[in-house]
Amino acid sequence: MEQHSHTSFNRYPINRLKSPEFVNELQSGIDAFTAHILTGADHPEPAGPLRVCLDGTHGAHFKSLTSALEQVCIEQKKSLHILHTAAYLKPEAQLREEMARYLTDNRAFGYTAQEVRPMNYFREDALAQVQQDLNAPGIDICVLAGPGAALLTPGWPQLSYYIDLSRENQQLLHSQGMGSFGLGNTADKVETYKDCYFLQWPVWEPYRRDWLHHFGQLSAAGHEACYMDLNRDEQPVFLPVTALHRMLDQLAGQPFRVKPFFAPGIWGGQYLKELCDLPKEWDNCAWGFEPIAPENTLLIGVEDQVLELPFPLLMEAAPSSILGTRNAELFGDYFPIRFDFLDTMDGGRLSVQVHPQQQYIEQVFNEHMTQQESYYVMEHKPGSTVYLGLTTGTTKDILLDAVEEAHATSVPLDVPRYVNEYTAEKGALYLIPPGTVHCSGQNNLVLEISSTPWWFTFKIYDYLRRDADGKPRPMNPGHARQNIKNDMDTQAAENGLIPKPVAVRRQGDNLEELLGQREDLLFQVKRLKLTDVWTDDTNGEFVMFNLVEGQRVRLIPLDKTSAAVEWGYAEAYIVPASLGPYRLENASEGPCTLIAARVSPEWNHPLLPFTRALSGAQFQ
Repeated sequence: MEQHSHTSFNRYPINRLKSPEFVNELQSGIDAFTAHILTGADHPEPAGPLRVCLDGTHGAHFKSLTSALEQVCIEQKKSLHILHTAAYLKPEAQLREEMARYLTDNRAFGYTAQEVRPMNYFREDALAQVQQDLNAPGIDICVLAGPGAALLTPGWPQLSYYIDLSRENQQLLHSQGMGSFGLGNTADKVETYKDCYFLQWPVWEPYRRDWLHHFGQLSAAGHEACYMDLNRDEQPVFLPVTALHRMLDQLAGQPFRVKPFFAPGIWGGQYLKELCDLPKEWDNCAWGFEPIAPENTLLIGVEDQVLELPFPLLMEAAPSSILGTRNAELFGDYFPIRFDFLDTMDGGRLSVQVHPQQQYIEQVFNEHMTQQESYYVMEHKPGSTVYLGLTTGTTKDILLDAVEEAHATSVPLDVPRYVNEYTAEKGALYLIPPGTVHCSGQNNLVLEISSTPWWFTFKIYDYLRRDADGKPRPMNPGHARQNIKNDMDTQAAENGLIPKPVAVRRQGDNLEELLGQREDLLFQVKRLKLTDVWTDDTNGEFVMFNLVEGQRVRLIPLDKTSAAVEWGYAEAYIVPASLGPYRLENASEGPCTLIAARVSPEWNHPLLPFTRALSGAQFQ
């Protein structure tokens, strides 16, 4: 097994923009924020106080901003009136009753709330009550803060902010007891993530998109609106919404890397923990995500300033530039492929599991795309295994009955009797269409190349173990029974799910191989064995690379050499469709190997996210 220095992996990749136009538009620090507001207060409208709207994402620390503003107003002898949108929410019990269809009584799975709108969270009298509460006499600055602030003050603010927080940081707050918006505190991270996945994020992330669209138009007409990154309470970074749109347009035309994030798990291993210099107090690392579009953020650097923002903002701003015309028609502004690592090195086995078929995920969960997967074995120890497909003669009923007996008797299941066990081979790709029973065994580092969803894993058997929180790991035999395909068996596995590499192109001593492509998988996987230099072209469609062997590789856009990027082992870059011709250079001491993933040229089935008309009218 090849060893790599843990210091080589960059956990905080910054995508540099070299345009000087953004230098003076990015501002950072609490003092810059309060000065921005106080400058407006020095030029009040004749009709009354400066009206400020601090809208934003649940979990963002609005209090850090309002407290700083309170202190400055005391020093400047200005009167300040602050209201919070939480005061106008419906009671938690009422929200839970009204949202029961989406929250369900299942700990892990809900029903995606495509029909809910942000105003559904607020009391019927909220608009009238806010207007009444804002009419305090003798005030210099009036502030409404919290998610939905712009909805409760239509036509009211003179200065508007959207305060954003990453999903990663929201989940850290969940571990400390913060629940989904409007639903109180929580003691169950799994259930809280479910509440966010199926209710909060489908409602409030489109609202963020609409907010930026609406206030971008208003800003062009003279209204002052800013986007703020508040992932660090002590160091907010903000800029005008119009500048944000220009920034995203520029980034969409150059190679970029998302900020990876990691998570421990009951079966997690030790390889990523060392490679990526993860916290020593972690017992292990199970997952590393890079990229998974809804979850990752982007770090954008302009000189010494760094702005962190969600990857979906870039996708919403320039889907065709990134995906290409064909893929945008298939997937809209949804990035369809993900890379993630599954680390079981010196860890445990994943649960025996299956993913839903497309029709099932649409009908039962109101989702638009199911999980199609593949395992690429990057590293492993001798004797490690991969489980794939039912053994000959086994049906889903036979497997699930045996699992039920194992749970009832506490006698462990003989997994290889029911699921094919294969010796893991470094560099092998195992294809996992929906309905295929599978899991990774112990002592593998797997690069998972998949369609983007990741929450829809139906656990069939988990070796009778409990989760890290001491609770039984939730099993999903009912869902599994509806989705396991009996014909995904030994014959299918050995005649299509473990493909042999096929040489596609050569350039000198460099070789491109096709590793995996099927009509029931939206992605295509190729491997590039790079000795020196490889020249290629996006040909109007994005490609994403991961360096799976070697130390360093460099990518140089031929039409924009200033946007060249370099990355290391286990890191991933996305090359947008609009880039055109580029050159890959081996910067390692010896040969290196890259995995390249893209949408399969044979895939023509649209899996568009549920669309909503831009709801700018809500803010009128």
